[in-house]
Amino acid sequence: MYQGSCLCGAIKIEILGPISDIIHCHCSLCRKSCGTAYATNGFVQSKDLKMVQGAQSLGSFELRPGKRRHFCTICASPIYSSNEQDANRLRLRLGILDTAINEMPISHNFVTSKANWDDLDAQLPRYEQHEPSRR
Repeated sequence: MYQGSCLCGAIKIEILGPISDIIHCHCSLCRKSCGTAYATNGFVQSKDLKMVQGAQSLGSFELRPGKRRHFCTICASPIYSSNEQDANRLRLRLGILDTAINEMPISHNFVTSKANWDDLDAQLPRYEQHEPSRR
C-alpha cells in the first residue's frame, strides 16, 4: 500500500495496488500543469485508489471532452487524471506520494517538446539540501 497527500494535507489517499507504466512526461501540458520541467506519472487501477480524507476538496478541470485533471481546491496540488475512455485506470502524479514505491520509471516521453533549458543528460552537482549559494 502507498500513501499520498496534497501540499496542504487536506487530501490524503492510499493506493492499494501496483503503479504501472511510470514515465517522465515532458509535453507542454504536463509542464504547465505542474510548473516544472516534466511530470512523473504512473497508472493505478481506479478501484485501487482510496480517498482517505478530503474528497470534498478534490476539484477537477476538463482539459478535453472526457479527460479530467483532478487537484486539491485548497493548494492546487495535482492528484491524478482520469479518462472516460479508460475508466478503469487513473494517471497518478507521483509527486504526491509520501511513501517510497517499488516501481521505477521506464522512459522520458515527449522529449521533443521538453523545455529548452532542460538537459536530460546534465552532470549537475547534487546536494542533500539547498545549493551552497542559497542563503
